[in-house]
Amino acid sequence: MSSDAAKAPLRVALAGAGYFARFHVDGWRRNPDVELAAIADPDTARAAQLVEDVTGNAHAISVFEDAGAMLGTVRPDIFDIAAPPAAHLELIGLGIAAGARVIVCQKPFCGDLETARAAVRMARDASATIVVHENFRFQPWYRRIKAAIDSGEVGDLYQITFRLRPGDGQGPDAYLARQPYFQAMDRFLVHETAVHFIDTFRFLLGEPQSVFADLRRLNPAIAGEDAGFILYRYTDGRRALFDGNRLADHVADNPRLTMGDGLIEGSKAQIALDGDGRLHRRGGGEKAWQGLSCDYPRTGFGGDCVYALQRHVSDHALTGAPLENRAEAYLRNMEIEEAVYRASASGCVVNLTG
Repeated sequence: MSSDAAKAPLRVALAGAGYFARFHVDGWRRNPDVELAAIADPDTARAAQLVEDVTGNAHAISVFEDAGAMLGTVRPDIFDIAAPPAAHLELIGLGIAAGARVIVCQKPFCGDLETARAAVRMARDASATIVVHENFRFQPWYRRIKAAIDSGEVGDLYQITFRLRPGDGQGPDAYLARQPYFQAMDRFLVHETAVHFIDTFRFLLGEPQSVFADLRRLNPAIAGEDAGFILYRYTDGRRALFDGNRLADHVADNPRLTMGDGLIEGSKAQIALDGDGRLHRRGGGEKAWQGLSCDYPRTGFGGDCVYALQRHVSDHALTGAPLENRAEAYLRNMEIEEAVYRASASGCVVNLTG
């Protein structure tokens, strides 16, 4: 490879132009190591409008109706899939056939566990790399919390609690303005939202031993559950609690920044996360909370976690740096999700280690 070729930006192609795709486009456009070359969506007018909205130039990125035609033309280094889950398996196959070095796929990954396993087998057989676009663990407050846990700053960790309170789930028009398909999802709170925290708790705490769940539907206008408790148990006595309610809100300038608040409790200190992404620490026996440094961008989504994940992927493609959220490892999140639904349906604790 010539030195000029080695310095050339990675070519990225994106499939999907729905609501969240704008964060993908924005992140790739700001990444100095890549060129977002094309976007494909069956609704080309929607894709063109997305390009115009994000870049200010309707012709800044080539638009295709068909993802296969786009991949054949662009031959990307990174193929980013932000299309609906039902299309994931076929698009992954197209990306593998096109020789993409890394395929990034949004969650819910392939829609269900068996299809996700098929995608992983397909990639393994082709020696291809799939990364699931699970971005919450890349939110800067969780990276800072992880550093505090690993360094011993909180001492022996007792438990982590997160209260999800986006306040967007009330009434007959809930979710219609932004993601109307939410209303029709038979599995909603866990499959769409709490899976982020299955992954985040695994990032912070490692692998749980068992899980108990109590899920419910509060808004009759939607098909799936929208509130509930999920308790994760660990072999060393630690606990993690997800307390989710999409109808209730929390104090935040932007309720979608953190989507709630959290508390990390240990033998030396507690760390609190508020709705504005701020962290505060209180040492054992102390009477006051002190601010904990956690700088983060105000651009993008959730502390610019989409951009952070994309930089993580492009760094891997350029340098071979280790990857988080490889699809084969992400399957464990989906297995835990299934266990959560079984636990809620049965009213019993479900063992995750068997």
